[in-house]
Amino acid sequence: MLTHALERLTGTFLGLQTKAATPPLQPLSGRGNWWPWVRESFTGAWQQNVTVDVQTVLTFSAVYACVSLIASDIAKNRVKLVEDTDGIWTENARTDKSPFAAVLRKPNRYQTRVKFFEWWMVSKLINGNTYALKERESARGIVKALYLLDPSRVIPLVSEDGAVYYELNRDPLSGLRTDRVVVPASEIIHDVMCPLYHPLCGVSPIHACGLAASQGLKIQNNSYRFFANGSQPGGIVTVPTEISKAQADAIVAAFAANFSGDNFGKIGLLSDGMTYEGIKLSNVDAQMIEQLHWTAETVCSAFHVPPYKIGIGPPPSYNNIQALNVEYYSQALQNPIETLELLLDEGLELPRELGTEFDLDNLLRMDTATLIASENQAQGIKKPNESRKRLNLPPVEGGDDVYRQQQEFSLAALHRRDETTGVPNSQPVTGRTGTPPADPREDEEDDDEADALDEAAIFGHALHRKMIEAHLYG
Repeated sequence: MLTHALERLTGTFLGLQTKAATPPLQPLSGRGNWWPWVRESFTGAWQQNVTVDVQTVLTFSAVYACVSLIASDIAKNRVKLVEDTDGIWTENARTDKSPFAAVLRKPNRYQTRVKFFEWWMVSKLINGNTYALKERESARGIVKALYLLDPSRVIPLVSEDGAVYYELNRDPLSGLRTDRVVVPASEIIHDVMCPLYHPLCGVSPIHACGLAASQGLKIQNNSYRFFANGSQPGGIVTVPTEISKAQADAIVAAFAANFSGDNFGKIGLLSDGMTYEGIKLSNVDAQMIEQLHWTAETVCSAFHVPPYKIGIGPPPSYNNIQALNVEYYSQALQNPIETLELLLDEGLELPRELGTEFDLDNLLRMDTATLIASENQAQGIKKPNESRKRLNLPPVEGGDDVYRQQQEFSLAALHRRDETTGVPNSQPVTGRTGTPPADPREDEEDDDEADALDEAAIFGHALHRKMIEAHLYG
């Protein structure tokens, strides 16, 4: 049942009577009613009491690096409100002053734009779902703020007629001070990671790489204990005579207390014919680094992050920063960015001619030499001020026009020239540029005529340049 708390939170009444009961609702069930409480890291893990604790797995360096890298790389890009002008999406002063642009610059009262979208992606990558609650203006109903909810306090609900609702529990930071509020899907932006079991239930990549991350943590813990003991795995004490269990336990305890941990390296004294033999590790058992490297690569594969991006292995040999960034973008970032733009368009209820777009220049930035070369090659296609803006340079006068070199002609002009002269393109042109005539005197006349044309062209270019200078400088 919708309450007045929802009316106060969203800033406008949603047109539903507070005393009218909503349709019968039921929690989602993916593979039985256990969803989303039990998630097995492998088939039969639950029966074997093998669990993957998400909070523990996040301490594995590869998991933390992948989550933080993806979240920060998406959040650092500015979100633009763009307008469709003849099929081209552009940002201009009109969109910057639009009432829809304010929530993109400052999503809510306690988060900056960067931290808002960073937390958005962290919630999606770790929990598989991101829930953003809308706050509207009371007069126009425009979304003026977005609050990211704790996924553990949100339950998607589906009515008998297929309508989607969300049960929200107490979350004071987002303004929810009621224990249970049910809101329609129109007031929630729900970003789903990968819906393996149900279209409204996203599954985190940790579901696929949690076991490998747990293995990596165990390798690190074992390595820590191994090196804490002076890189020695232990040994066997041999006694020539029969001893009781109590005597054996006393000998083991004495060795552990006096010659392990911080006491490793001390000189020991054996009596009564006792001997000590250290246990040696095989080459296979000692390959902890290789095993740890494998677990990190498995985590990277689940997050679609190239391993070299988080320091696992060397980068590719070719020296092309943009190509590496494009590879990383297409594998790990393009889908969540496109999804986020579409959700913002629909969630903010933008008019048809408006949309949101992430500015990817910071993400796909090239090295300076390649950037200048590419902008120089774009002359005739881009305006000079557009290239200067990408180089972080101010605009200049006359830089808002597309320039081409004067001696270049369009294909249509060349076609009209051929039609005027009556010489088909397939036939050779006699004279200086074609087949030499049989009469040498005709060849000399053609050369004189061509030289005269060249001089006229040079004079015409000089005259044209002086006319331009007179027009610019008076």
